[in-house]
This record gives sequence, structure tokens and C-alpha cells, in this order.
Amino acid sequence: MLTNNLIKELNKSLNRTNVLSEIEERYVYSVDASNDPHIKTQLPDAVVFVETIEQVQEVVRIANKHMTPIICRGAGTNTVGACVPTHGGIILNFSKMNKILEINAENMTARVQPGVIVGDFQREVEKLGLYYPPDPSNLKVSTIGGSIAQNSAGARCFKYGSTKDYVIDMLVVMADGKLIRTGSNTIKNATGYNLGSLFIGSEGTLGIVVEATIKLITKPQMSQVIMAYFDKVEDSISTVNKIIEKQICPTTIDFMDKNALLTVEKFYPTGLQCNKECALIIEIDGFASVIDEQRQTICSILRENCASSIQYSRNKEEADNIWSARRSSMAACTKLKPNVTTDDVIVPRENLAKLVTGIQEICSRHKLDICMVGHVGDGSVHPQIPIDYNDDDEYRRYKIAKSEIYQLTIKLGGTLSGEHGIGLEKKAHISKVVESGALDYMRQIKKIFDPNNILNPYKIF
Repeated sequence: MLTNNLIKELNKSLNRTNVLSEIEERYVYSVDASNDPHIKTQLPDAVVFVETIEQVQEVVRIANKHMTPIICRGAGTNTVGACVPTHGGIILNFSKMNKILEINAENMTARVQPGVIVGDFQREVEKLGLYYPPDPSNLKVSTIGGSIAQNSAGARCFKYGSTKDYVIDMLVVMADGKLIRTGSNTIKNATGYNLGSLFIGSEGTLGIVVEATIKLITKPQMSQVIMAYFDKVEDSISTVNKIIEKQICPTTIDFMDKNALLTVEKFYPTGLQCNKECALIIEIDGFASVIDEQRQTICSILRENCASSIQYSRNKEEADNIWSARRSSMAACTKLKPNVTTDDVIVPRENLAKLVTGIQEICSRHKLDICMVGHVGDGSVHPQIPIDYNDDDEYRRYKIAKSEIYQLTIKLGGTLSGEHGIGLEKKAHISKVVESGALDYMRQIKKIFDPNNILNPYKIF
């Protein structure tokens, strides 16, 4: 009866075509890219496509009246179960709030709705000679709202930072339906508490972002990609600091292990050298006058650190080919088993080689395949493990291995997520890296912002 009344109110307040309530329609939105059937979820009561801020506010008021959860959703590419319902409720779909409202070239800012796709946004600002650096690997489909919810980063984080470094203002619908502004349209703002920093990375548990003002930078004049192959993981990792010591800050320093190279080349061939233990992908950008000098210095460092083969892009097509190989790793892994899980752990860079080799040893010991990629410039790796979720023994070994990977990460001074978030999948482990006092304050903040616990409940904690 509660669900029927909820649907009636939603249909009355919104265009009926924007409210989905059939079981087949709701089933699609009960999973995200984590897609682990062992994680307890529940069908949403309704899926609502919102088109205006006022509609979001009205849905929140209805949800509050019925004490019904609201789970915001962009492209559903989250890998930790952060945008799936655990106790029914309303899926708030932002695919129709997908407009770039303004690009101000003079102020170097843009105003966007949460459903704007990251890759589309990048292309539009670059037409004006501007640049939005955060580049999650799924940028062709992932949204600005999702990036804010998870504080997404990507390969360029090493030089340019993550989403939090570019969001200067947001309009947020709070749990009671009120609309607040968190910042200003200025690059600097030291006026009161930085409320925006609470919402970025909060996975939609504190408020609903309905508009964001983004800081932009000038587009680099040119870029070039270098790919170097190594016979030892340790040699590749030690190269990173040697490059930095020469006062060169690459845009990206990414990593692919041997299994990742083999798997990508098998299913999405681009000419990778699969007889090597691993590879580094290094991108440099800036003025054309210094690119050649930087490339030569980096190539010299690579050779000194035992790189067995080095190639670099001579045009955009060759650069795109290299990045296509790197971005295809997850898709290639899906060809190996019915399912694939990708994780996200990060350590201080001095311990990165120990993390990579340690994860490989853990998966080998538990008889699990693994393809390792990551943003090694900032100490982040993404273990991608092909798995059959219906194989109980394999799933048991996978869960043990995952716990051991987290234990190793913590032992090496790292933390559980650099950019994917906590969601459902990692919340049982968060107390291992966040001390109890800090967790208590987080819970109190959640209660103040969302006293009825309707905003994406049961996530993170």
C-alpha cells in the first residue's frame, strides 16, 4: 500500500513518463557496475527521471513523507555498490539533467547539470582553448554528478588533481528539500566553512548535487605519450621517482602488468609487446618548445632504469592508440570469466612496488587470475580480477584474497580507496583505516544533514 501511494504521488507531481514502476524497469536499476550477486540489494520502488531542480526538491519531499530512501544515479558505472538500493526506495536518475548551462571563457569557469558526461564536457571546453583534467577511464559515459559523488580522478591526477580540485560551487538539495549553495563563482573563497568539501566524495549520503560550477584551466599546447616496457616491476616503479627528481612532472604515469598487456592484446589488439613483465605509459604536456627536451630526458631515465623497449607517439592517432589499449583493460578482462571485479587501493609511492608484487603473490596463492593496472604516479593501483560469481569456491578464495589485499595496503601505509569510494563493498573494512573518533564525527555529520536517513542509506558506514 505504501508503494502504491508513493507511485501515485510521484506520478501526480511529475510527468508520468518519467516515473518507472514496472518490475522489469526497476530490476535494471537494482545493480551497478559492481554487479556482485552476493551483496544484498533490493529492487527500488520506483525510478524517477528528473529534469529540473524543483522536481528534485519535490521528490525529496515525497520521500521524506514516506520515509523512503533516495539513491542518486548517473551512468551506474560505480564499482563498489554505491548507487544501488539496499532497502527499496527511489532511484533518482539524472540522465535528463545533462545540460552544460554556461562556459565562461573570461572567468575560466563552467556551470553544468549533474548528468553531463565527462568526456562530452571536456570536448566542449577544449573548443574554447580551456581544459578540464579529471579523466576517469569510463569518461565516455560517466557523469559529472557521479564524479562529484566519488571524487573521481583518473590518470591525470598525478599532475592536475581530482574532481575536488575543480568544483568551486554547487547547488545542493538537502534531505528536507531545501536548496543550498556551497561556494561561490570565484576561484578563491575563504568565507566560512568549506561545505563543498563535505559533499564531494560523500557518495550522495549528505545531499543531492543538482548543479556544479567547475574551475577550468588553459589547455596545454600539445602532449606526447611515451610507452616503456620493463622486465622487472621494481625497475618500472623506481623510474617514477627518477623522473620527478629531474624536475619533470608528467601529466600521467600509468602502469600495466604482463597479464593486462596479454589480455588487452588478445581481445583488443593494438600492437602491445606481451613478452614484457610490465609497461609504463607516460604522458607529458605543455609548450611545444619543451616537449622534445622532456621526452629525451625521460627516455634517457627509462634506459638507465633498464627499460627494454621504448616507443612514443608522433601524432594524436598514435597517442590515442596507446591510451585505447590502457582504457580497454577492464573490457578485456570481462572476456576471461563471466564477471570481473576491479578494486582501487593506494599507498605512498615508496611502497608501490611492494604493493604490486604483493597483490600478484596473493592472487597467485589463491589461484586467481589478475590483471593489474593503475596510476602509479600517485601510488594507486587497480587489481582487476576475472571471476565467476556462481562458483562458490572461487568466490570464497576471492573474498579471502581481497581481505589480504586490504591488509597489505594498510600495512604499507595506504588506504582503501583513492577514487572509487566505499559504497557497500568496502564499508566493513573502513574502520581498519579510519579511526573510531573520526568515524563517530562522520556519523554525526550524516545525522545532522540527513536526520531521517533517506539519502543513500547504509553506504560507507
